[in-house]
Amino acid sequence: MDIPINENVIGNNFPVYIIAELSANHNQDFELVVKTIRAMKEAGANAVKTQTYTPDSMTLNIDSEMFMTHKESIWAGQKLYDLYKKAAMPYEWHEKIKRIAIDLDLDFFSTPFDFEGVDLLNDLDVPAYKIASFEITDIPLIEYVAKKGKPIIISTGVATLSDIELAVDACRKAGNSQIILLKCTSEYPAPIELANLATIPHLKQTFNVEVGVSDHTMGATVPIVAVTLGAKMIEKHFILSRDLGGPDSAFSMEPEEFAAMVKSVREAEVAVGKINYEVSAKNKLRRRSLFVTKDIEAGELFSDLNIASLRPGYGLHPSYYKKIIGRRAEENIEAGTPLNWDIIGK
Repeated sequence: MDIPINENVIGNNFPVYIIAELSANHNQDFELVVKTIRAMKEAGANAVKTQTYTPDSMTLNIDSEMFMTHKESIWAGQKLYDLYKKAAMPYEWHEKIKRIAIDLDLDFFSTPFDFEGVDLLNDLDVPAYKIASFEITDIPLIEYVAKKGKPIIISTGVATLSDIELAVDACRKAGNSQIILLKCTSEYPAPIELANLATIPHLKQTFNVEVGVSDHTMGATVPIVAVTLGAKMIEKHFILSRDLGGPDSAFSMEPEEFAAMVKSVREAEVAVGKINYEVSAKNKLRRRSLFVTKDIEAGELFSDLNIASLRPGYGLHPSYYKKIIGRRAEENIEAGTPLNWDIIGK
């Protein structure tokens, strides 16, 4: 099923749709956002994606161990509310960012985390919505998004197979089958050995949807391999420079890295190509065929002493070798002559 996002189509054919994720790499600086979006375009992205939330739409402002970041995460030691407050992008920026993206011929959409965020994006008429990995169990949110009738992209980083099934069923029951599932490893940054990209074709086959990858590894290997396994969408975090710091800087790609990834993905698309067993006329001539190796007189028997399978491919297919042995030549034949049926007797 082809899924349109503005002028781009996600489906059975290439090119792969490449999303540059702004996430928290705005550092509360709008001018930095503008520069970042321009760099996304120059690096070859098809879309800029943001995240639409307030700290209150994510968690509670409570001083409790329960509401602290995980001790083993890169954000360890912070209260969740404070982390989201620092990472949240002001709502009033969304419309401005959309206009900038449109001027650059980039698609703009976002990940909402509550109904208010969905409504904001709906008012902006975004061409698609993204559901984050950690929200895949929020079925009411998924239903609300699905009913908007736009493509819905769902990351699966913390989902079991049954979690994914619930989310996909919620979309379809809401009348929306424009579903794209992204294989995701929810580690930041993610070790490449946890990518498990063999899941990509399994997702497509199991749920009959388009598939892609939301990647947090450092480098381009995962997106490239994902393309060879059927991914039609790539999402990567983007930052002007990791030296800027910020909540997501450690696992975000800089412009040169992103551009190199895009180039490699485009080359991978070409390499994947299509199912094709055709052989060009030039290459057919490079194969073996049957030739006369010694002068043969009319009436003489063909044998392994005077014919052989050799390059190039001007003569009969070598599969006829045994059928020709023991027959008589219709005429005198010089060594080096490619065999054909006219000179082979019955």
